[in-house]
Amino acid sequence: MSDAELVLRSTRVITPEGTRAASVAVTDGTITGVQPYDAPVPAGARLEDLGDDVLLPGLVDTHVHVNDPGRTEWEGFWTATRAAAAGGITTLIDMPLNSLPPTTTVDHLRTKQRVAADKAHIDVGFWGGALPDNVKDLRPLHEAGVFGFKAFLSPSGVDEFPHLGQEQLARSLAEIAAFDGLLIVHAEDPHHLAAAPQHGGPRYADFLASRPRDAEDTAIAHLVDQAKRLGARVHVLHLSSSDALPVIAAAKADGVRVTVETCPHYLTLTAEEVPDGASEFKCCPPIREAANQDLLWQALADGTIDCVVTDHSPSTADLKTDDFSTAWGGISGLQLSLPAVWTEARRRGHGLEDVVRWMSTRTARLAGLDARKGAIAPGRDADFAVLAPDETFTVDPAALQHRNRVTAYAGRTLHGVVRSTWLRGRRIVAGGEFTEPKGRLLTRTH
Repeated sequence: MSDAELVLRSTRVITPEGTRAASVAVTDGTITGVQPYDAPVPAGARLEDLGDDVLLPGLVDTHVHVNDPGRTEWEGFWTATRAAAAGGITTLIDMPLNSLPPTTTVDHLRTKQRVAADKAHIDVGFWGGALPDNVKDLRPLHEAGVFGFKAFLSPSGVDEFPHLGQEQLARSLAEIAAFDGLLIVHAEDPHHLAAAPQHGGPRYADFLASRPRDAEDTAIAHLVDQAKRLGARVHVLHLSSSDALPVIAAAKADGVRVTVETCPHYLTLTAEEVPDGASEFKCCPPIREAANQDLLWQALADGTIDCVVTDHSPSTADLKTDDFSTAWGGISGLQLSLPAVWTEARRRGHGLEDVVRWMSTRTARLAGLDARKGAIAPGRDADFAVLAPDETFTVDPAALQHRNRVTAYAGRTLHGVVRSTWLRGRRIVAGGEFTEPKGRLLTRTH
């Protein structure tokens, strides 16, 4: 600590060993020590005394649709990373679709990296895409540094990113397993979706019936079988159906290399409270009933579900029509994910250490960034969120930083005010004021 340039002191610092009063030393953007609270501040070091506000490791969100380039009227690296920073997120991994071009070749990856380079307020990495016709591109993308590969098992909603049939899934997964890559999967079975009633219109109950649980359950069971057969690594995206949990738990117990995420909206919103015509609540798979939500929380607590990520999937406001069958499916949640999850977690008896494990430690591990991200410990990047956990605020869409300020949380009162966010020892947002973007583009080799 003797050569520290910066010391952040708080009565509540969340470390891998637990929450304690501590002074965190930072040099050249890296944590160099976690010392007792009253440790002397080195000569020349700047002290930031945070009082009783909680010092958390910056969150790592591995499921974000930035849509840039090509659909930048929907979002963009500048606005998405500002929203993330305002919410205590210091690293995000961008999804390969909804941008034009999608991240399905090395050339397309380079295009996206060029666009992001001078716009990122936080660190940004990229997933590649697995399509029916790009098996030959998977290894080159892996070698170029993508963190893994996204695939759909049902139509994605955009023509340029078609889904994989079961034979195509087997081919792509075999190729990815050959270099021990990771396949992340939107798991809904298209046959079950096609057989479900499709009424259209503004009634949320009709939309919910059109995306039944068995579509998720069947697709996840097939994915687990393929992963077991090939010894492959797979990750289930945005789990909504609690009925799939026994299959997932059994697979994990059997040694299948499967991890699972869920999202704030599945943990904090329920089907019973979604108003008809309110398509700001539409996402796929859908927000389900309160009893289903209870089981998702139980699975988080016992480790069947590994982590929580936003699946931030914005669009322009005009695409959020009052017809659930035609409205764009996606919830924008970057800025609100930490307070939304914390509000419900505390109500259910969980602590901030749990939230950090779900939204920082395990997401960093999923992306292979856990040598640098996801914990307040020596050798990690000095990425922090400073949180006032007991303060509340009411969500005002006008105060949000993402480009199209549509939110399912409008008017809700949430616990947890993010005071400031730090990236490699540099305060990047505080009190609504942002510094110039200095985020780095990350690759898997980081």
